[in-house]
Amino acid sequence: MSQPPDGPAADRPRPYPGHAAPHTPLRPMWCCRSCGQPWPCSTARLLLRNEYEDNPVSLSIYLCGLLYEATRDLYRLNPAGAPSPTDMFTRFVAWGPYRRPPVSPGEEC
Repeated sequence: MSQPPDGPAADRPRPYPGHAAPHTPLRPMWCCRSCGQPWPCSTARLLLRNEYEDNPVSLSIYLCGLLYEATRDLYRLNPAGAPSPTDMFTRFVAWGPYRRPPVSPGEEC
């Protein structure tokens, strides 16, 4: 019996299927157009990290801009039930590329 073929190489992920709905925000509710989860959903986060892999500073700036827009939109929809600033920061910014890489043995901080 033959072995199944190997999957894609780790440095070359499968392209996102063109027929699938994109994982973009449905405004002003800020839910994912594809899966209905609060945006950015886990897939959107992975796609954004991949898209901005070579420019994490731009991703940080982009996420902060989206935080502002989403806070404004969600507050206008329901001022009494809008998410807290901490929840919005966690949802839009905290998962971004902010961790320093580990220091290798022998390197200085």
